[in-house]
Amino acid sequence: MSQQERVIITAALTGAVTPKDINESIPTTPAEIAEQARACWKAGAAIVHLHMRDAAGLGTMSAERFAETIRLIRADPACDVVINCTTSGDSRASDAERMAHIAALPEIEMASYDAGSFNWMPGGVFMNSPAFLGELGETMMRHGVKPEIEIFDAGMLGVADYFMKQGRLSTPGHYQFCLGVLGGMPATVENLLYLKSKIPPGATWSAFGVGKDHLPILFGTLALGGNLRVGLEDNVYFSKGVPATNVGLVTRAVEAVRLFGKTPATSAQAREILGIPALKR
Repeated sequence: MSQQERVIITAALTGAVTPKDINESIPTTPAEIAEQARACWKAGAAIVHLHMRDAAGLGTMSAERFAETIRLIRADPACDVVINCTTSGDSRASDAERMAHIAALPEIEMASYDAGSFNWMPGGVFMNSPAFLGELGETMMRHGVKPEIEIFDAGMLGVADYFMKQGRLSTPGHYQFCLGVLGGMPATVENLLYLKSKIPPGATWSAFGVGKDHLPILFGTLALGGNLRVGLEDNVYFSKGVPATNVGLVTRAVEAVRLFGKTPATSAQAREILGIPALKR
């Protein structure tokens, strides 16, 4: 079976903000996050995208929390899920704190690279300065971490291209189109098609829509040959008024992939498609 017939499913388990008051299934402790990571892998997710929460339930970039969560995920010797960690899990964190875990934890295989700043309405500015992005790309390259280039607006494609041409961001790129955040590009299939048409040859890509726009972007992504991201970080409802679970969202994505005539990629296949070294035990 060719790589084009495989679809990588990423489970984004918990963001930095949404509380359990909104959906009690949102994991906030290392034990909860690890348990759901393993369950999503068993359900068909090849990658888990990890945020951490502190004792108060707020986003943190604590390398210790990342380390404990990864240890618990790998406590199951069969679980070979790809470990993908955020670099934007706490708006209070310094640039150095946002990338400290990449240098400290060799178990990290992928990490988010948010390719620009924008007004994240209505709360504030999501800051990713040129100085930070240059250093972040170099840090990922130095430690063999695959960037997940998160694109919230079309201009960010140019930012990523700039650092690639400078040799400060690895190629070929893997792009994650993040659609529907207020202040970024709306979650429409037209926007998805535009972004997909502008990435470099040989690049891979994935996409998600926030909230109610989750399903249109999921099906549009399948139609356009991309990979999928699902999870409670992006969407806390399975359907109108029905709370979602991470495993439920992954299971639905797996069913959609199979109905489309394709096959969910295993974690080993995802590494091959993305150019990530095979997992060493």
